Amino acid sequence: MTSTLGLSTYAYFWRMSDRVASPMSLDDALRDAAAHDITLFQICDHLPLDTASDERLESIRSLAASLGVGLEVGTRGTQPDHLTRYLHIALMLGATLVRSMWSSGDDVPDPSTQQQRLQAVLPGYESAGVTLALETYEVVPSATLVNVIESIGSPSLGICLDPANTVANLELPADVVARCAPWTKNWHVKDFDFTRSPGWVGFQYTGVPFGTGRLDYEGIVEAIRPDERDINRIIEFWLPWQAGADDPAQATSRTEAAWTSATIQHIRSKQT
Repeated sequence: MTSTLGLSTYAYFWRMSDRVASPMSLDDALRDAAAHDITLFQICDHLPLDTASDERLESIRSLAASLGVGLEVGTRGTQPDHLTRYLHIALMLGATLVRSMWSSGDDVPDPSTQQQRLQAVLPGYESAGVTLALETYEVVPSATLVNVIESIGSPSLGICLDPANTVANLELPADVVARCAPWTKNWHVKDFDFTRSPGWVGFQYTGVPFGTGRLDYEGIVEAIRPDERDINRIIEFWLPWQAGADDPAQATSRTEAAWTSATIQHIRSKQT
């Protein structure tokens, strides 16, 4: 069993946005991933999926299959109707993992409500063989997230590990990794670091090129054992908009593409 290295729509965040002259479509991103010899793509927080017709979902699955790319999906929130919709999307796309988040907008359930919601939808996920993975981030302490998942005890429920997010809640990445490792089902891989703001007033916390920041890649591998446990690694970025460039849109797109290629190469070099 070997962990699969994949790309997320968050690795194409700017190139797929309306801030560039000719945004990439989802189909474009899938083709680009395949050109990098990537065999897994996580369609994450891509709003058109919410209302996509079955015909459109079938076309996405068909294109991905023709490219040799498997799919995962991601959304936000835990309203039962919404998670049931995403189970349908996952089945239409042949995906076996749905990543979601504890909250969506103003909907921030307490732990008791969250447990009730998840227990309402998990039988469907279990019978379909689809995993629901809730991401670590600043809205919910990682201990609370683990407590709810542990209390439910479903093999189809776990964590999407992203220790960079939890720093905003003053949780150290290493502590989050250790706490969440037994329940991790998916891993968002991005490097990150702090820089002093201009004038030395405060800090900026952003993504950086892989291998140059504070991501303890080897430490996380040791903690979660992705190859042994079939935990896929999904590359994403927190790339700042390149506002100081002569052509910010072109510079940002070019940098995002460079980060994609370099990150894939860097991670693959660690597996040889």
